[in-house]
Amino acid sequence: MDSNKVISIIGIGLIGGSIAHGIKKQKSGVIINAFDLDDVLNKALKDGTIDGKLASIEEAASSDLIFLCMPTSSSLCALEALAPIVKSGALITDVAGVKSVFYDKWKNLQSKGIYIGGHPMTGKEKSGYENSDPLLFENSVYILSGSVEENDNYKLLSEIIKLLGARVKFVEPYLHDQIVAYVSHLPQLASVALVNSVDHTNEELNFLDFAAGGFRDMTRIASSGFTIWESVIRQNKKFILESLSSFERETELIKKYIINDDYSSLAGLFEASANRRDVIPKNTKGFMHPLHDIYVYVKDEPGVLSRLTTTLFDHSINIKDLELLKIREGTGGTFRVSLESEQDAEDAKTLIENLGFTIK
Repeated sequence: MDSNKVISIIGIGLIGGSIAHGIKKQKSGVIINAFDLDDVLNKALKDGTIDGKLASIEEAASSDLIFLCMPTSSSLCALEALAPIVKSGALITDVAGVKSVFYDKWKNLQSKGIYIGGHPMTGKEKSGYENSDPLLFENSVYILSGSVEENDNYKLLSEIIKLLGARVKFVEPYLHDQIVAYVSHLPQLASVALVNSVDHTNEELNFLDFAAGGFRDMTRIASSGFTIWESVIRQNKKFILESLSSFERETELIKKYIINDDYSSLAGLFEASANRRDVIPKNTKGFMHPLHDIYVYVKDEPGVLSRLTTTLFDHSINIKDLELLKIREGTGGTFRVSLESEQDAEDAKTLIENLGFTIK
């Protein structure tokens, strides 16, 4: 990666901060400048995540690559402000959850620069720079949309995405918006509705006190802040309403079968759902390039996880993802270990079993 390149990140909250962290962690040598609130910039400057502060969005105009990482409406305003003043060949990209509105705006702007829409399919329920993470993008899909022009700054963007551990997928802007309405925006709204629908009490008992792991897993994203989501919902209203109508039809069908005691038809819905669910990759944060999983049971003892990971490291086997699925205090737990290739998975299985661990 060319260490003479200058990147500007407009907004260093969860996504922008994680991009900056990820680039610095890999010691790429590129210069990172950022625009945000002054106290946020001071934190990022102090911990070495950025190299310089921008006093205004317009100061990013001389950069080679500009990431717009603010809420959708703010990023649209920044795109409009930067387009006419960026240098020739400069690349502007964004990380918003909608794409077509950016392309519609870009068509009406005069610029010597290039715009390529971006959408990393990852995140957390908590926002802000303090929650940014250099590993946020690991194994995630990073969608790029629009026509790609082969220039040095596009190559820089591509290198950075790979450096962050993400995998590029090209999707046309309007199709992107329809897809994410169903697989991202609908789950967010359904999660909000589910939590609110269970907010009941009966004789001083709160129903949510009895919500177990399955409910928590389904509703984790209900903690997401509305500030980020408002502009996404406004800009993707058409496809979101379409996805909600589809969801409503499915829930009405379930209600109909229950009312009519038609359990054979209800069983068909369960079977169809299970079959469709099984084709979703379990080992990426997105929907491509599946990894290979093994499930390891370990005892609840000090140092057991270190023994496992050190052994794989010593044999040059790279763990792409690691997740604790179940644990019982004082007994043990099951880890999902994701490897990049089938051969890595087979080799890891042998090594781990030789350590005395159980593969499930």
